[in-house]
Amino acid sequence: IIISCYNLGEFLQEAIDSIKSFQPSSDLEIILVNDGSTDVLTNSSIKNILEKESNIIYLNQPNLGLAKARNNGIKMAKGDYIIPLDADNKLRPEFIKQTITILDNNPDIDVVHGNAQNFGNKNNVWKSKPFEFTEMLLNNYIDACAGFRKSTWEKVGGYDENMPVMGFEDWDLWLRMGIADCKFQYVDEIFFDYRVRDNSMLSDAWAKRQDLLNYIFSKKETKHLAVFREVIIENKKLKEEPSFNFLIQTILKKIKRKFNFK
Repeated sequence: IIISCYNLGEFLQEAIDSIKSFQPSSDLEIILVNDGSTDVLTNSSIKNILEKESNIIYLNQPNLGLAKARNNGIKMAKGDYIIPLDADNKLRPEFIKQTITILDNNPDIDVVHGNAQNFGNKNNVWKSKPFEFTEMLLNNYIDACAGFRKSTWEKVGGYDENMPVMGFEDWDLWLRMGIADCKFQYVDEIFFDYRVRDNSMLSDAWAKRQDLLNYIFSKKETKHLAVFREVIIENKKLKEEPSFNFLIQTILKKIKRKFNFK
């Protein structure tokens, strides 16, 4: 379990306590990455936690951003399976159990994901759904708090550490896993508790969504998807369900226009 923390010390103990109820504890490895927290409360909370929790592996790094914090934590992990947990959220033991069981018994599955219980500013269930590549091109509906194989993370090069704004690292990762033909398993159960609060990192990311989309779909491994995404958006506006052949023909036309092919 990789917990990345930047100035969220007031919630950190809750996050750790949510993991501790899982048994057997010997199946777990908790890695806490302090991404250069600057407030006194967070650093004091981390100090107190480390004094009480002898089984936590700790990495204290300068403020390098979310992607680097997660990547550095995952690199330290000895386990085969990874679950990232933000310091202000809480994990449910059933999620850990399901991740281990599904990945142990299904070598073709790379990612396990489920639903979340919102709390804080909202109190409702947030539902994910099975991975569908065309849908993922439009919007991310798989939270970063998902279980995946460390080998799959290595295969796609981990989280992108050059994102211009933090917040969409998981979306970018899922798209690259989709391109690599990785398999996702959706479980229609609540796997974690998501704290909805003011001034969150995700709200900042949504404010700069277009800049992030331009970056994601201009990279070498994803830029060929930009045209496909445009076609899907156009057909959504027309409220039509295009046939596969229609999609292919439309994409080819757009590619020819874009690159001046005959």
